[in-house]
Amino acid sequence: MNKRVSGTAALIAVAALTVAGCAGGDGAGGEGSPIVVGSVNTISGPATFPEASQAAAAVFDAFNEEGGLDGRTIDYKMLDDKGDPATATASARELVGSDGAVALVGSASLIECEINAKYYEQEGILSMPGIGVDTGCFDSDNISPANVGPFNDMTLTLQYGSEVLGLDDICILLEIAGSTRPTYQAAIDKWTEITGKEPKYVDDTVPYGASDYTPYIVKARDQGCKALAINPVEPDAIGQVKAANAQGWDDVTWLYLTSVYSENFAQAIDDAGAGIYVPAEFYPFTDDSEINADWRELMEKNDIALTSFSQGGYLAATYFIEVLKSIDGDITRESVSAALKDMDPIENPMVGTPYAFGTQNTAGWPIILKSGTHAWEQVADDWLRIGE
Repeated sequence: MNKRVSGTAALIAVAALTVAGCAGGDGAGGEGSPIVVGSVNTISGPATFPEASQAAAAVFDAFNEEGGLDGRTIDYKMLDDKGDPATATASARELVGSDGAVALVGSASLIECEINAKYYEQEGILSMPGIGVDTGCFDSDNISPANVGPFNDMTLTLQYGSEVLGLDDICILLEIAGSTRPTYQAAIDKWTEITGKEPKYVDDTVPYGASDYTPYIVKARDQGCKALAINPVEPDAIGQVKAANAQGWDDVTWLYLTSVYSENFAQAIDDAGAGIYVPAEFYPFTDDSEINADWRELMEKNDIALTSFSQGGYLAATYFIEVLKSIDGDITRESVSAALKDMDPIENPMVGTPYAFGTQNTAGWPIILKSGTHAWEQVADDWLRIGE
């Protein structure tokens, strides 16, 4: 054979192998190879959400133990963005670009949606966070969380306070991360549109992880607030309630978000004032009900905290597996994205709104923590929905 022709043929063969290798770079791989799925999470830092990805991992592990998808297992990769923008950016590129994930599932990050939304759009990958936190989780066509989210949650807690509890003089204290301030304002404005009510006072300077919340609590009391609607993570909420206790403010009603709904929080609070109310984004896990039985059993088996965050991660992974099973043909980033966008709504009694990619959950289940009980109780027999 002509050496020149032989050399050209060899180059063509190498190129073909290279292209074949790249074709599997979106997590598709060959027949029987693992399906790569990723998540970007704030596991360390001032506000953390570790349970969502842990719960998703438990769901995928159970799926793999049962044989996976026709023998193909899910290789689930969880990265910690540490609440740092540069790390969140690098994490997404590692999962999507280097690892070739077909989708992101079960994420829970303080900042990553807003930072990475355009990159996900560019790469044609979809994300199903277990817990959507920042604005970008709810205004991107490529991201669709399993949870209600803090913004709809704020509207729900305000609606419950004014319309069900009949509270006047509701004040709002906001802990702002990134560019969430306008979105929280939109949530407040939605409440005003629905009810005709307006907050007596708004303070958007409340920090995450403060060592002492006394100045913010004293200022709110001096403004004549009778109820406080606040959006903290659990440790901050404990500090806020204890600051009010120390000031002898024992008749304030607390309108919190699902982020404080935990058994740890309940155990930490002795004096809940006139009551701490939360519109739980998922069916109350502190209720002994068959609705949460599968989730609870899996979480306890894997020693994962029973929280709304773990409910969100569990549901995101469960939804994803159901959609994955519906795909006829190769499992690629493209086929997964198409299946998610075309999926039929999935109903689950753990949520008040059926899940479909691109739609938002707008229902919460009202619960209360009373003084001295150290236990959450239901105060409704059905879901509270925005505008109803």
